Amino acid sequence: MLLNINEANAIFRKSIIKGFFEPQLLSLDFKKSGIKHPSINDDGLMQSDLLHIFFDIETGSDYPDGDEWFIVEFLFPHDVKLSDNLKGTDFFTTISAEDKKTYWHHRELVRFKYGKSKKLTDALDFLELKYKELYELLEPIQQDLN
Repeated sequence: MLLNINEANAIFRKSIIKGFFEPQLLSLDFKKSGIKHPSINDDGLMQSDLLHIFFDIETGSDYPDGDEWFIVEFLFPHDVKLSDNLKGTDFFTTISAEDKKTYWHHRELVRFKYGKSKKLTDALDFLELKYKELYELLEPIQQDLN
């Protein structure tokens, strides 16, 4: 059976995520998330119910260099209004969920390979730092959710 580039890149991305990124994040006190993403079928990870990480293996898998990167999505699964300073492509944009709810998410391209040079640890460090940065922005809202 011959795979097209889209299928091959999706399989490769999923194996990198399941074989490296998820185990490494679990060792950094992340745990499996019970939240379901509106458009990504795989399970997510979280350190807090405030912010969840999901891996988008489909977007861009049809690109020739699609075996070098993937999209990570940080999901804030609460249907609340955010202040203007938290909105925008650098922070959070809306995503529609079931039951006419609106959640917030932030997407980042994570490059874990440059040609033949793998940068898995650098990519993991980036994920961890981005999670902390976004979490700190949302942390003041946590009191309002309880």
